[in-house]
Amino acid sequence: MKRKWVYITLSAMVSTSFLTTTDNQVEASRKTGSTIEKSEMKQTQENRFSHFGWGTPGPTSPILHPGSIIGAGMIAKPLKEIDSVMTDMIKEDVMPGAVTFVARRGHIVQHEAYGDAVLYKNDEGEKVDNPIEMKKDTIFDVASLSKIFTTIAAMKLYEDGKFELDDPVAEYIPEFAENGKEDVTIRQLMTHTSGFKAWVSLYTIGENKQDRIDYVLQYPLDNEPGSTYTYSDLNMITLGVLIERLSGMSLDQFVKEEITDPLHMKDTMYNPSAKYKHRIAATEYQTWTNRGLVWGEVHDENAWSLGGVAGHAGVFSTASDLAKLGHMIINDGRYGKTRILKPETVELLVENQIPEFPGDEHGLGWEVGQGWYMDALSGASTVGHTGYTGTSIVIDRSNDTVAILLTNRVHPTRETVSTNPARRQFARQVADAIPVDVPFWKKTWFSGYGDGADKQLVAEVNVKKASTLSFDTWYRIEPGYDFGRIQVSSDGESWSTVGESYTGFSNGWVDQEVTIPHGSKFVRFTYETDSSTNGRGWYVSDVKLNHHKLNFSSEEWSIRNY
Repeated sequence: MKRKWVYITLSAMVSTSFLTTTDNQVEASRKTGSTIEKSEMKQTQENRFSHFGWGTPGPTSPILHPGSIIGAGMIAKPLKEIDSVMTDMIKEDVMPGAVTFVARRGHIVQHEAYGDAVLYKNDEGEKVDNPIEMKKDTIFDVASLSKIFTTIAAMKLYEDGKFELDDPVAEYIPEFAENGKEDVTIRQLMTHTSGFKAWVSLYTIGENKQDRIDYVLQYPLDNEPGSTYTYSDLNMITLGVLIERLSGMSLDQFVKEEITDPLHMKDTMYNPSAKYKHRIAATEYQTWTNRGLVWGEVHDENAWSLGGVAGHAGVFSTASDLAKLGHMIINDGRYGKTRILKPETVELLVENQIPEFPGDEHGLGWEVGQGWYMDALSGASTVGHTGYTGTSIVIDRSNDTVAILLTNRVHPTRETVSTNPARRQFARQVADAIPVDVPFWKKTWFSGYGDGADKQLVAEVNVKKASTLSFDTWYRIEPGYDFGRIQVSSDGESWSTVGESYTGFSNGWVDQEVTIPHGSKFVRFTYETDSSTNGRGWYVSDVKLNHHKLNFSSEEWSIRNY
């Protein structure tokens, strides 16, 4: 995907050998479980906005800058509603606080902070005397978003010719060949198809970091390489070791020199020093590690036991810094005048590498089209990642859009409700702010969104002989789970479906015709969704019966004209 760039004058726009499971491991697993994010897996135009509508974002700035909603080709209302979404989630104790960030085409259109960064002193709900409110520049432990940094770092070495993706890992880490891992490739580490199990309580193993690294490198596989997809921290811990072996540098130093410093991500780091503590969102109160309130050091127990620097976790960052990384991906590996990756390398990162595992679409490090948190932004060109602490980044490359939600949902305990509904609703608001190119001279109906929805758009008819219903339609409906149907009735009580059902993506506006049987007194468009995850919705326009316009009514559909 080649990007169109527009270079602009910014001065007026920008502010300047342990393989035996121990009792400790079993107890740790029982008490805490892994810190691996649980996915909710599913197998998954002409008007005034013609250049900025869905899928046609127009030219994109080489860097992020404070911009206008109109300049981004977006709609204000859904973005403003993010405020109420976040405040409601905080009231419902989904998380103590959050920071949101939205940019399209380089225009920063939404960046707000909500709630508190530090609120509790322990896991009993006892509050601190002086809570620290969340701010736009609050620094978060981003948890598994660290995997993105690890993979990008590895691909820098790939570009330097240090390895090929299908090289065996053991070619560079000989001890990794133990216990049947000699055929595991570097690509399989990045796509979580190595055969490793998801997680081990590494922090209960050995006496030091080297003991634990040795344990991972010697650990046996649960499955044959390439036979299954299992999202595993062990893959990324191993990849971090590979980076250190090939670069001769520690992982944190390599990431700093090759990624964060060139991108001027000044608030992104491993093991933040004490001077940053007042800016950092607190995480969990951990009795089992004897750390008490974890605040200013990595939350993940395994990363903590590895000295705070590991391939699977350890990075601290802000929304603004992460957005630079996201915009670099949108601009094919470049941010401003700084090139981090070649365009062809970015394509490797973001294209689905494992089509044999539908529902687990995955690039190199990046997840692809995962509606369980990307919601209406989800698609084949959308990549992202989540973090166990309550963080997520979504990059819709077809719309040049970055959407970041950072929360401290594990503060003061991980025993909370899922953050996924908040992630989905946030992504839904961002998607709804990107207009669909509706024909403004025609009445266009929009299904709206909803979980477990059953929405009808109804017209009365009097069909004395088989007739033709014609209409234009645009839809992005969650494939295989949500459906649009055309139904008819002779009495308004019993309905039958005519024509095909609509699910998946229409690839723009399409003309449709459906035969309506004689005796029909009512015709309706019905939009049905399952319990979670929406696509961008269903639009119908210029609906006619035998070339005569119909009058529709609905309390659930709405007329859209941008």
